[in-house]
Amino acid sequence: MNLRQLFDLSLQGRRDRVALEWHGAEYTFGEIDARSNRMAAALVHRGIAQGDRVCVYLPNRIEMIDVFLACVKLGAIVVPINILYRDREMAHILKDAEPKLLITETELSELLADAHTRELRDPRGDSPDVHFPDLDGDAPAALVYTSGTTGASKGAILTHNNFAANATNLLTCWQITEHDRFLLTLPLFHVHGLGNGVHCWLMSGCRMRLLERFEHQTATTQFLDFKPTLFFGVPTMYVRLLETPEEAAREIGARMRLFVSGSAPLAAQVLEDFRARFGHTILERYGMSETLMITSNPYIGERRGGTVGLPLPGVSVRIGENGEAWVKGPNVFSGYWRRDDATRAAFSDGWFKTGDIAERSTDGYYTLSGRKSDLIISGGFNIYPREIEEFLAEQPEIEEAAVVGEPDRVRGEIPVAYVVRRTPIDPAEIETRCREKLASFKIPRRFEMVEKLPRNAMGKVQKHLLCPAS
Repeated sequence: MNLRQLFDLSLQGRRDRVALEWHGAEYTFGEIDARSNRMAAALVHRGIAQGDRVCVYLPNRIEMIDVFLACVKLGAIVVPINILYRDREMAHILKDAEPKLLITETELSELLADAHTRELRDPRGDSPDVHFPDLDGDAPAALVYTSGTTGASKGAILTHNNFAANATNLLTCWQITEHDRFLLTLPLFHVHGLGNGVHCWLMSGCRMRLLERFEHQTATTQFLDFKPTLFFGVPTMYVRLLETPEEAAREIGARMRLFVSGSAPLAAQVLEDFRARFGHTILERYGMSETLMITSNPYIGERRGGTVGLPLPGVSVRIGENGEAWVKGPNVFSGYWRRDDATRAAFSDGWFKTGDIAERSTDGYYTLSGRKSDLIISGGFNIYPREIEEFLAEQPEIEEAAVVGEPDRVRGEIPVAYVVRRTPIDPAEIETRCREKLASFKIPRRFEMVEKLPRNAMGKVQKHLLCPAS
């Protein structure tokens, strides 16, 4: 069974029910189905067929859902690109994925015009001229690029079965049903928003309000107006939600069923403060782009602060070499796109090596204690220092640089760069150049000028000796 058949449980089985709220308008599942059919016809008109890659560089909007569903139906492979990426970061993805089509705001306008023409021709949105192939569950559905600490970013191949197994687990374990009201503010270019959010919405048949982004200034208003029962967020969002006035927080909490947090560690104090203000214990879980969800604190049972809970059904976790968490299950990706070497290196006897150092309690709860690499997680976004370091080293005035994470109350961590100059250059100028070439969340929040970087006897930079200025 493929995702199209699973989504049809809602797109056709609940076609008269309201599915989505977007910019003040309501859309039924039947209307979402018809929109995606017309989009599929527009893509076919551009030569898109099964197995073709379609890169999508769009912010959250209903049309991104149209494109995603159209690709699922056609058997095309969606390649979501972070909208904060700039030309430098996009160039590698486009070269590596070799997409048949790149959908930006400009291309989207042309696709919508084409889809509208087809709507006039076929008001029902049935698109009889488009054939949807019979896909195997092992067919690739998405190619998600996830950087490593060494080398270029790699595309993780996620199959229809990967997404289906993941969503089935979450619907079951988090008790998500068609009666939920789901507020989604996570970016759809990320597996948190796409793999968890969109898939759980379509497979459960619940009502979803989609926002372009999370804005803490309007968050309280959105919660009070929509009255959600379900919310997925990252720790930064929960820190901001603690600013909600007490009376409003109680009202929101009275209607909510479940708050879920992931993509970065949730501070124990935030968990406690949120419970006191909203009357809910946030459910923390653990996942990766390559594996989707791995573990989760229980919906019914102890949500243990500081842990990421227990392995989800069908998912096996064990502690491998040097305390690293190894994973096996139907959620685990099929490999890296055109990188057999990287795929072989990522697995050991069928177990995917996550790179996360973990501990297991006697009763099965897992706690993450860090990365094998020096990955920085800022506001739910992964930042790989080497990418920034290599860019800084390309500047003629800079001899070398090291980027480390500094604790931050709101974002969890922020990147800080330690720079050895070859010739004089102002930190403001370095920041300007970074803003031109790097996504905003990757830009170091501070540039510390140093005479040299600390190294060990083998010449390796000792980043733990780089202490951020107080």
